[in-house]
Amino acid sequence: MGNSYRVALAGNPNTGKSTLFNALTGLRQHTGNWAGKTVSLAQGNVLYKDKTFNLIDLPGTYSLFSNSNDEEVARNYIVFEKPDVTVVVLDATSLERNFNLALQVLEMTKNVIICINLIDVAEKQGININERILTNRLGVPVIKISARNKKGFPMLLDTIDRIVTGAIECVPVQTTYPDDIEEQIKNIEPKVSELIGNRLSARWVSLRLLDGDEKLLNEISKRFGQKEGSE
Repeated sequence: MGNSYRVALAGNPNTGKSTLFNALTGLRQHTGNWAGKTVSLAQGNVLYKDKTFNLIDLPGTYSLFSNSNDEEVARNYIVFEKPDVTVVVLDATSLERNFNLALQVLEMTKNVIICINLIDVAEKQGININERILTNRLGVPVIKISARNKKGFPMLLDTIDRIVTGAIECVPVQTTYPDDIEEQIKNIEPKVSELIGNRLSARWVSLRLLDGDEKLLNEISKRFGQKEGSE
């Protein structure tokens, strides 16, 4: 069957993320529950060239700050399970609101595709989106699609393929914060690096610590503490 790669789909509710998932996977999908959570998990396969892309439809969320079970599950999957590619699905008619989640994902992981859905609806509303400019500014591929009409699917699958084979290198833009926050990040980051090594983004973990994210601290302790104790 060839090589298998995991591709996570993230996005706000009502962006067409699940429509994209269903259109790509068709009958090659199943649904279960996340371990220890009441949140449902949908997975499905897409066969492309000599590869199998295992798509994971993460819960729709407006942020990844673990304020709810859905946010915690989506955040933990991206950070700790480390999918080969994370596709962030945005609504072309509400880009400003949707980009909040996209920028959070870009802080957490490297191999990201920004997938702008509902492009046909946006064009009818007179909204024009230049994906090349966005690609240059964000440092990751930006692709326009219409999941309902299956428009843009070949480009999306080809881009996933080129990322997993190393033909495309993603260099996500780094969000810059006010000087006082950047100074605190600079102070904390070396200590965080000592604790977690290169297993997570030290900068991102530092930001979450500054925000008092105790759930993330507990998750890091649970996952990495157990691994280290068993070695």
